[in-house]
Amino acid sequence: MTESDLPVAQLTPGRWGDPAYRVEVPAAALEALKHLGVHRPTPPASDGGGAEGELATGGAPAGAAARPELTGGQLAFLGSVVGAEHVATDLDTRWAHTRGYSTTDLLRFRAGDTSDMPDAVVYPASHDEVAALLAGCAEHDLAVVPYSGGTSVVGGLAPTRRFVTVDLRRLDQLLDLDEVSRTATLQAGVRGPAAERLLADRGYTLGHFPQSYEGASIGGYAAARSSGQSSAGYGRFDQMVVGLTLATPRGTIELGRAPMSAAGPDLRQLILGSEGAFGIITSVVVRIRPRPTERHFEGWRFESFDAGLTAVRRLAQDGPLPTVLRLSDEIETAVNLADPDVLGGGSGGVLAIIGFDGPYNQTTADVLTAAGGENLGEGPGETWRTGRYRAPYLRDPLLDEGALVETLETAAFWSRIPALKAAVTEALVSALSATPPLVLCHISHVYETGASLYFTVVCAQSDDAVEQWRTAKYAANQAIGDAGATISHHHGVGTDHRTAYHAEIGSLAVEALRAVKHTLDPDGVLNPGILI
Repeated sequence: MTESDLPVAQLTPGRWGDPAYRVEVPAAALEALKHLGVHRPTPPASDGGGAEGELATGGAPAGAAARPELTGGQLAFLGSVVGAEHVATDLDTRWAHTRGYSTTDLLRFRAGDTSDMPDAVVYPASHDEVAALLAGCAEHDLAVVPYSGGTSVVGGLAPTRRFVTVDLRRLDQLLDLDEVSRTATLQAGVRGPAAERLLADRGYTLGHFPQSYEGASIGGYAAARSSGQSSAGYGRFDQMVVGLTLATPRGTIELGRAPMSAAGPDLRQLILGSEGAFGIITSVVVRIRPRPTERHFEGWRFESFDAGLTAVRRLAQDGPLPTVLRLSDEIETAVNLADPDVLGGGSGGVLAIIGFDGPYNQTTADVLTAAGGENLGEGPGETWRTGRYRAPYLRDPLLDEGALVETLETAAFWSRIPALKAAVTEALVSALSATPPLVLCHISHVYETGASLYFTVVCAQSDDAVEQWRTAKYAANQAIGDAGATISHHHGVGTDHRTAYHAEIGSLAVEALRAVKHTLDPDGVLNPGILI
């Protein structure tokens, strides 16, 4: 199996992934949850169905119909741009476009919270239609939220005023493939697996495989500065983008005449990561590479996280880098998160995963051996490779059991990594002391000068699990800022990180960003409250 063999998952509202694929919590994990004080909640008497003890998701909850409707003039405007048949106002469609897939998003779905639900969902089929929608929205007092995969986990789809959602799924074409330059022009609504299939048919790959791959899209990758698991070999998505087209309320911006330029600041980088606050990205030109004819994945054991950290830093700084380079800490290794079908029973020490797209590089293995690593062979590597897209499916049954499960991530320079890891772990443990947590951590993206840290937190849900996590996340954010790290390496800003982001860049930089937004979006209709 390769990534291009995976289907696009039509995500279920309030539940991750393909609804046809259901997973069970392994017995060892259920036993471990008991030691954390986790108890399966009793479903409310009005439970809408599903397995016993499982809160219902899917269709819109009762009472949602009371939400104010759009005016006739507003509906007529939307229909005049995209056609009335491509404007949806029914409750189930609107509910399916409400918020994203953070744990707090899912908990609010389960509670039937209909705030943040769009008033309509509009499906444009071209850049021109997107541009026309934005141009008319201010006149008709309509805020706009761009939507493609909908996989935000930082509140990126929950603006601070009523809005309509612009779903880009009809912009799903490979517009051009330049084999001489090795670039491809993809529309923003192309989902990850679809993009890989389109390129594989011509012998190429994008090489971008985030864990949200089944549901995420090209436009979302660009808008949130996504980073895929193969970033050591292929780079982050913002490094892949060489051109883009942006629709704004005031017109169109096209960027990227050449791979690099000294013609002023690189405005591509201003748009990448802007999360729909400056405009809607309708297409990108990306670097592509020949599809590999062979792939190799291995597991390596180190005595401690510090020992493994030294080894992966040596590869990042002096090479040769594999395509995939990942290091779990002692707790994550013991939980055996690399194998979501089992969980528990991991080996001692820490586990590193390396992967090569192309021939196996023995020199990389020699560096790891010299750093004290023990080669565990292909078994752990292949288990991780084939199981990594199944791991997110575990969150829903864990929530059903009464566990609170969430992730957060950051990045820092190598010299700050040990202190950063300790500070964030301590902040989470302290903030969740009433429900003592298990805090797991791994490095999944490396650079010459630093790396990312990705934390997974598991504990028993309190009576107010949404507030429980908000308190913990605030403490973690504070620890990240105090440690001199960035508030996000690849999840983005949204609303969840906005305050911390402003503190990170400073008030003058925030003022500059607001000036850009005012220029491109003077009426403030684009994703209000997101980013800035």
